[in-house]
Amino acid sequence: MLRISWLLVLVLPALALADSVSLSVNPKGVAGQRFPSVTVEINEPIAGYWLKLKRSDGKAVNIKGGGPVGRTRTVDLVQPEGKFGYTGELLVNFKDGSSATTPVSFEAGFWGPLTMKLGKEDVDVARRRLTLTLSRPCERIVLQVMMDTGLAAFDGDVDCKSLVPGKAFEVSWPEVKGSTVKVAVTAYDGLGFYFGPVELFPWYFEVPHEEVNFDSGKWEVPEVEEAKLDKAHRLIADVVTRCGAFAELKLYVVGHTDSVGTKESNRSLALNRARALGAWFLHKGLRLPVFYAGFGEEAPLVATPDETDEVRNRRAQYILAIDPPTVAAPRPADWRKL
Repeated sequence: MLRISWLLVLVLPALALADSVSLSVNPKGVAGQRFPSVTVEINEPIAGYWLKLKRSDGKAVNIKGGGPVGRTRTVDLVQPEGKFGYTGELLVNFKDGSSATTPVSFEAGFWGPLTMKLGKEDVDVARRRLTLTLSRPCERIVLQVMMDTGLAAFDGDVDCKSLVPGKAFEVSWPEVKGSTVKVAVTAYDGLGFYFGPVELFPWYFEVPHEEVNFDSGKWEVPEVEEAKLDKAHRLIADVVTRCGAFAELKLYVVGHTDSVGTKESNRSLALNRARALGAWFLHKGLRLPVFYAGFGEEAPLVATPDETDEVRNRRAQYILAIDPPTVAAPRPADWRKL
């Protein structure tokens, strides 16, 4: 988050005031850091001064002071978040008993940090669009969409004039060759703040393969089934060669069973089989982080009654991804690392 601070120096029209005091305003405040403030500096001998202000919401601000030449006093303008106008006058009393006043008018803002809501659930790569929500208006949204070809589908500013704070705002990008590897978004407001970049990696590849036939109730990979895994391993290595240069790929292995047996035993069996498959790939020399999860009978490919022997539900998924993938299941995957 970037912060830019600056001072607004108020020019006092009355000659006596201009010579005797200086008034400046720091009109930008940041939540958790500082409020807007006003500073009065005494340049010549005076008896005292009184800065009388009224905020645009009716709040009165009174600042009195005095002292020797060179004394500077800074007072915070404690206000709610937002922009407020201040109007009033500065009264200066001189040592000869005379006084002079001049009008004062300025605006001051106090802001919390700019925030943006954007998660992987907000990105639809198939339709080439995303939705984000910002906490306040912005001047710029910078979008970068990188493809697995190494080219950018989009890299530049997005028109955000129609964005409404607190409401979902849709951003899209053109269709190009390849699959989306990375989406990065940075938002800039008109106050010198920015949020981001928020980087998301929606790319994934589900590896087609032949299912390993395990012995009933077992999870050791039978030697006669290893040829199937060899074929899957070659395909995984090929994808890594083509796409691994763009981001760190990971292998996610998911185990599923049919509905024969208890839900608890099937979940344990699926988890152990997924772990055994992931371990086989590592032993084969796969140089990727490997994660595994087991759903048992919770996410069947084919809906069946309980206690149904269905070979199509005894399956595994091998998914290459950058971020943890979403599995079509009634609960989120509890990924474990090998």
